[in-house]
Amino acid sequence: MNLIRKILFPIVPIYYLVTWLRNKLYDLGIKKSVYYNFPIICVGNLSAGGTGKTPMIEYLIRLLKEDYKVATLSRGYKRKTEGYQLADKNANAETIGDEPFQFYSKFKNEILVAVDSDRRNGINKLQQEHPEVILLDDAFQHRKVKAGFNIVLTTYANPYFKDLVLPTGDLREPRSGAKRANIIVVTKCPNDLSENEKAGFIKSIDPENHQHVFFSSIAYSETLFSDGETINMSDLKPFTLVTGIANAAPLVSFLKTKDLKFEHLNFKDHHDFTKEDLLVFEQKELIVTTEKDFMRLKQYDALKDKLYFLPITVKIDDELTLNKVVKNYVKR
Repeated sequence: MNLIRKILFPIVPIYYLVTWLRNKLYDLGIKKSVYYNFPIICVGNLSAGGTGKTPMIEYLIRLLKEDYKVATLSRGYKRKTEGYQLADKNANAETIGDEPFQFYSKFKNEILVAVDSDRRNGINKLQQEHPEVILLDDAFQHRKVKAGFNIVLTTYANPYFKDLVLPTGDLREPRSGAKRANIIVVTKCPNDLSENEKAGFIKSIDPENHQHVFFSSIAYSETLFSDGETINMSDLKPFTLVTGIANAAPLVSFLKTKDLKFEHLNFKDHHDFTKEDLLVFEQKELIVTTEKDFMRLKQYDALKDKLYFLPITVKIDDELTLNKVVKNYVKR
């Protein structure tokens, strides 16, 4: 915790009270939520980013797209457009945002991808496309919409039950907000997480009777991709790692376990790469980045022959149960 956050601690009770009261007004029906009579699954968190929402959305897309017409709806953070946008062949990271563009690029012609900061309006517009299930990306605090099913993510390294609300901590709302979830997923777990550690986490979470708790880890590909080429990780020569995500530590740790030689240029989440940044990148022989950052950087011709991304997927412990719970909701 840095010094400024410690100094701002007196604001914590005020922030807590405001967010708690807001939730209570929605819970009591004084502030109105809109409920829709078709499946809407919200994937979100209590903390301010970095819990693995994008890989979780992709997991759900793969789970559901063969049986249902799936749509994703995101805010489209840092895009240069406004209002509702439905992704088409002209879409890019600037028009719909980097994460939605990643969904569109990966699942083109298989799903609908839309963005709108007003989730109600976005859902109403999407209904004209007749989706059978909508995945709401990062909308757990968007209580004007009452999703039929909520998945809350929290990281193994910084679980919400050990955190404080902003500005001293990272929580967007009090810990009690997790009680609205149907599923709680502890993400970015070590692969050797023991049953005793899982039991300890579940005890700390103290789930309600209707809630399910799962544990997930990140699975990194052994192949890196560009728009037209691939490289096996075993063939990597020294490279520059460029990241603009909330927490690059797991990726850095993984690459180090491979005994790879690289320098790391680390930027804040959703960083707007500047002309100066690009001039630095142009001097590098080989650049490895995340899939999300690749969506923003691949538009620059000067990086075309040197830019690769490392895909990740989510491994769910007891995924058969999670899949069954989600599919049962959609069927209902």
